[in-house]
Amino acid sequence: MDFFEANTILNQAEVLDVETMELLVRVEATGEDFYLLMADRIGNDEAAELLRRNGREEMGHARRIQRAIALKTGVELDPDVVVERFEVNGLPDEIDPALFPAIAAGEMQGDAGYQKWADAEPDPEVQRLLRLNGREETKHAERLQQVIEILGVG
Repeated sequence: MDFFEANTILNQAEVLDVETMELLVRVEATGEDFYLLMADRIGNDEAAELLRRNGREEMGHARRIQRAIALKTGVELDPDVVVERFEVNGLPDEIDPALFPAIAAGEMQGDAGYQKWADAEPDPEVQRLLRLNGREETKHAERLQQVIEILGVG
């Protein structure tokens, strides 16, 4: 399974059990790789910095979900654990700016997914962590809109 296949599985999840949360940790951590790869290939420093910010926050999402898992399982998280990541297959050497509207739409879907999972979650602290991740997914979409404007995507 690669990054894109794992995202498809998550998009179908109605609730987050621990197993699905573990998949989500890997997807969010790989999101950092995805954004950093795009930043390295976009050819515009200002747009690249916005993409890198999204990437850093994706890793923060992974850490929040790890905290949520610890809350659900009662097992403390080892902060030094290395998150296994998926391969990000299929990114071209040069990123076509026309891809960014679809990526922004995916981020908005991510927010909706987090809100749906939070609605189904009985633990208020886990709900809070999920909603925080969701709101940041919307911020990522807003940054992608800035990237679109910087690159002049019509």
